[in-house]
Amino acid sequence: MSSTAEAAAKAAAQAAPGDSRRLRRVVAATIAGNVLEWYDFAVYGYFAAAIGRQFFPGSDPTVSLIAALGVFAAGFLARPLGGILFGHVADRIGRRQALIASVALMVVPTVLIGLLPTYAQIGAAAPVLLLLLRILQGLSVGGEYATSMVYAAEQAPAHRRALITSATGLGAIGGMLLGSGVGAVVSAILLSEGVDAWGWRVPFLLGILLGAAGLLLRRGLEEPHAPAAAPQGSPLLTAVRAHWPDLLRLVGVICLSGAGFYLIFVYSVTYMNVVLHDSMRAAFDINTASIALLLLAYPFGAWLSDRIGRRPVLMLFAAAMLLLAWPLYRLMHSADPWAVLAAQCGLTLLLGPFLGVIPVVLVEAFPRDLRCSAAGLAYNLAMALFGGMAPAAATWLIARTADDMMPAVLLIGAAAVSLVAAATLRETAGRPLR
Repeated sequence: MSSTAEAAAKAAAQAAPGDSRRLRRVVAATIAGNVLEWYDFAVYGYFAAAIGRQFFPGSDPTVSLIAALGVFAAGFLARPLGGILFGHVADRIGRRQALIASVALMVVPTVLIGLLPTYAQIGAAAPVLLLLLRILQGLSVGGEYATSMVYAAEQAPAHRRALITSATGLGAIGGMLLGSGVGAVVSAILLSEGVDAWGWRVPFLLGILLGAAGLLLRRGLEEPHAPAAAPQGSPLLTAVRAHWPDLLRLVGVICLSGAGFYLIFVYSVTYMNVVLHDSMRAAFDINTASIALLLLAYPFGAWLSDRIGRRPVLMLFAAAMLLLAWPLYRLMHSADPWAVLAAQCGLTLLLGPFLGVIPVVLVEAFPRDLRCSAAGLAYNLAMALFGGMAPAAATWLIARTADDMMPAVLLIGAAAVSLVAAATLRETAGRPLR
């Protein structure tokens, strides 16, 4: 567990001394499950170029890359369905059962991707199977993130709710960092030919170890409360019918989270290598350093929102991204690797605190008996629309316009949408959950 994650656990223990052991276990299990989910989900993005060459061969490398990123996006399109499925289980059967099932579902397709024959070996069946496995991964992640944030928030004291709920994001960031680190090691040890031939498989196969750890930790979790005793229809349909303004508002708020996270921390490796022509090793090193910084920026935003409110923090950092995304991306075009690192870290410091507030805002927006379904729908719909599509959209726009600044344009547009949506939020910091 990272030092920041330990701080979240200590905060929980200090807030409720009698429940310190239980809250520490909640934080640890929340982090561990999300490390697995997001490590497995992200390594595909890191090795998209190599995967494109193996499963979508062709004379034009840009077309192969767009195809590989299209499969990456397909996983996101499955996430709303995963949120619906696991959200229903969590609201009607129990949070614990949904959390265990989501981890189990992620392990199988991840290992199978690592073993999957390529186009040269089995022809057109290879990309079809890859697409199906990515959809299964998307179902798993769609159920994991919202359910784990709800599970953590429901057991946190009101004045520390955002910080403790941020354990969900810390696990996701930790998984991204681990995936980036493994990618950096693989790229450093193997030549590019070795990465293309078989090295890209290694991170997927290692996912089985994380899966075993996640299942072990989550088997010991307790159910915080009994689910609704007499369900009245579908939680999802009730959420859509009774809370559609909140759902739309939150989709708008999360727009910057989706586009920003996947442009800055997943697509950036491909962007620096393919577009800016930095070496793969340098791209991984810079990306790994920026994700490590995100481990500090993310809980800072949550901590700050516990003190001054959710809405001010969201609006502040959305406005900052709106103003500074363009100059920071311009700096990334420098030939000096330290300037590229500074630009990437600058984007991290703008996006990280914004991301840290999202989990608690989602949880606080909805009543308990439909909370997982509603939060999962809002989050996964936004990620499908703005997150999974962002890398493919950036690649297509760069190819179409010959303008390397298209990722900055996408970020600015997302920041504008989120700024307007955040301004309409009700303030919920410090208040009891609905």
